[in-house]
Amino acid sequence: MAWFGVLSGSAINFLTIYVTRLGATPFQIGLLSATTAVVNLVFAIPAAHWLAKRSIDKAVFWTSIYYRIGFLLWIPLPWLFNAPTQTWALIMLALFMGIPLTALGVGFSVLFASSVPLQYRAYVAGKRNVLLSITFMLTSLGCGILLDRVAYPLNYQIVFLIGAIGGGMSSLHLYLIHPLTEDGINAKPSPPLPTSIPNKQQAKQSWRSTLRADIWRSPFRITLLLFLGFHLAQYLAIPLFPVYNVRILQLTDENIGIGTALFYLTVLIGSMQLVRIVRRIGHKNVTGWGVVGLCLYPILLALSSFVWQYYAVSAIGGFIWALVAGGYANYLLEKVPENDRPAHLAWYTVVLNIAVLVGSLTGPVISNVIGLVAALILAGVLRFIAGMAILKWG
Repeated sequence: MAWFGVLSGSAINFLTIYVTRLGATPFQIGLLSATTAVVNLVFAIPAAHWLAKRSIDKAVFWTSIYYRIGFLLWIPLPWLFNAPTQTWALIMLALFMGIPLTALGVGFSVLFASSVPLQYRAYVAGKRNVLLSITFMLTSLGCGILLDRVAYPLNYQIVFLIGAIGGGMSSLHLYLIHPLTEDGINAKPSPPLPTSIPNKQQAKQSWRSTLRADIWRSPFRITLLLFLGFHLAQYLAIPLFPVYNVRILQLTDENIGIGTALFYLTVLIGSMQLVRIVRRIGHKNVTGWGVVGLCLYPILLALSSFVWQYYAVSAIGGFIWALVAGGYANYLLEKVPENDRPAHLAWYTVVLNIAVLVGSLTGPVISNVIGLVAALILAGVLRFIAGMAILKWG
């Protein structure tokens, strides 16, 4: 997780800023997330079926390798293409990187649940967030300074290289993680259907078995709908943040690096308190109140005009995000049957990516209709409603 913080604080963190400076529209920024979401929607259920037949630790390692190779391909783009073509090239790379990322996203949740006993998950999640916060904070701060000191495009190429190195080291350490329980190791494939069943009936049952639509008839459907609302409200605002920061607040890369560092400094502080808070109110309440608190970030940002206000919003948002990030994954795992994790988490991945797709594409459209500031405030209101829904029905 510490090495993933290096990747996130460098290449991933500054990608949307880079394409914004290339002249990308809010719609194109939304496409960076939406293309990955489309791939995940298509491959999430087959990925769960594929993971269930393999050693989960090896599957997670290799999919992380295939996914993170894509970051290396970002580096030569300024040498190969002009600014508009670079934007579309990055969107296409996001599309192809989404294929291994789908299996990695489902598989890592299974590996985490299989490797960490239930009673230690809040502790481990908090420590992971602490490490992520430290490396993300230091990397984003350093990259922000580097971007302002080194000439374009070499500055962004160095940042992308730092991210690729961090991703490679993160994959190396994923190789060292192994499940502790049998349910995380080489789940046996389902036995074949009897040969006496007609081919059409066999095909129909096989299709239903792969799709696992029965999960939507279980109590888990409420959890899926609640997370759909949360992530939709979350991703409506995400394509709007870099546009507001660069074109309205006119922040420099160093300003953005400092703001991100402040965000993850308070993530660090919040993560250190996570175990104590979870013990008092539980993962569901931490998640619900955290999502309610997330409404502050887009609303306060929309009311900001000066760089110090951006710094203050970043600090507030980081502490709240520490609660959400540390709580919702464990809250989700509490709702997932231990003997059927891949299928349930695959449906969560589908729901997540529906929200990413719809939110990433709808947010820019809404901002074009009602204005950027009003769209940010609307996203904040929807986050508040989503959090209250988790508290009431979760």
